[in-house]
Amino acid sequence: MSSPLVRRLAREGGVDLATVRGSGPGGLITRRDVDAAIAAPAPTPTGERRVPLSRDRQAARTEERRLAPSGELHGERQVAPSGELNGERRVPLSGFRKAVSAVLSRSRAEIPEATIWVDVDATPLWELRQRYPSPGLLAYVARFVVAGLRAYPVFNARLDTERQEIVELDRINLGIAVQSGRGLVVPAVPDAQSMTTSGLDTAIREVTDRARRGEATPAELSAGTFTLNNYGAFRVDGSAAIINHPQVAMLGIGRIIDRPWVVDGALTVRKVTQLSFVFDHRICDGGAAAGFLRTVADAIEDPPSALARL
Repeated sequence: MSSPLVRRLAREGGVDLATVRGSGPGGLITRRDVDAAIAAPAPTPTGERRVPLSRDRQAARTEERRLAPSGELHGERQVAPSGELNGERRVPLSGFRKAVSAVLSRSRAEIPEATIWVDVDATPLWELRQRYPSPGLLAYVARFVVAGLRAYPVFNARLDTERQEIVELDRINLGIAVQSGRGLVVPAVPDAQSMTTSGLDTAIREVTDRARRGEATPAELSAGTFTLNNYGAFRVDGSAAIINHPQVAMLGIGRIIDRPWVVDGALTVRKVTQLSFVFDHRICDGGAAAGFLRTVADAIEDPPSALARL
């Protein structure tokens, strides 16, 4: 025998009243009897000792069961043999991704970067490339980047934070961002400042081909002093990229596509691309960044004049 309250407590505590000996008059099962049954450890066939949940934890558990999706409790998801968790799949970071993660995390943590961008009429450069299939478009852009770095050497530099000095570099080792089988890598074309457009074209093809085959040397992948990133290869227009530490700047060029453009007051269709430039704001202000970006943009819009000055 038991009261409704005692029966409810037994249900919540997982106690079978048929196994409880009542201590009340006539064998009546009291609340104290149920509390004792709940508190008593229950031996298992394997010798384990299970401690029942307190009433507060039972109430919380009941609420979890009520609110949780069918078959799923917080902290009780079943792990599939493959290591998957109910629609989740965990992929360990490779050693390469860990190294990339460390560099990018350091860059984002240390460098207060800023990004500026401009749309550029690349029709003259596109037409030049149509007339002369070699060198490639990226080689021309690389040549114009070198010219911009000569005019604004603060971007071909590194920042010595201990001595609080900007270290400008004489050699321009132009990093070219490449998507390889391992991930994004940035092999460098050494001494790009001494190369012609054709020389840059050859060197860029060589280092990018080696990188895609996984043959780039550690020296090639760490020697860059400035990075050129061709976002257009992925059919996107631009990116607010993370600077490749310890470099201080990166230029990206987006896809070249037909867009409406005003020429001499008339609307026409031109080959337009976007240049996006991210730089370490500690080394300079926006004026220098805009000057560098316009140097490259103006050269793309009038390549014959730019090449004649180089």
